[in-house]
Amino acid sequence: MDYKAKHRYADMSARKIRQFADLIRGRSADEALELLRFYPNKGARLLEAVLTSAIGNAEDRGARDRDELVVVESRVDGAPMMKRFMPRARGSAYPIKRRYAHIIVTLSDMQETPAETPA
Repeated sequence: MDYKAKHRYADMSARKIRQFADLIRGRSADEALELLRFYPNKGARLLEAVLTSAIGNAEDRGARDRDELVVVESRVDGAPMMKRFMPRARGSAYPIKRRYAHIIVTLSDMQETPAETPA
């Protein structure tokens, strides 16, 4: 069974969080949590919170063993930008793009992941 958690409109650009999402994809949930815990970046903190929420959702929905949970999907998508203008010298203006991200983490039981069958 799949257990999912989302953080929509995370206050950071998707590009900065995506490297940590690539890091934890395919790992066990506990190992991924330990990896994220020791990075000093804000993106790692945001992804760690979503992963913790997904683990909590799994326990709430009746996952048998926490050690068998695997990160099947960790995706970071771009969200809408806030666009502003900063006034500059001589009547000109520079655009400011405040970027947001949607973070999605999906966990699955190890037993239910399809095993590779020889062809």
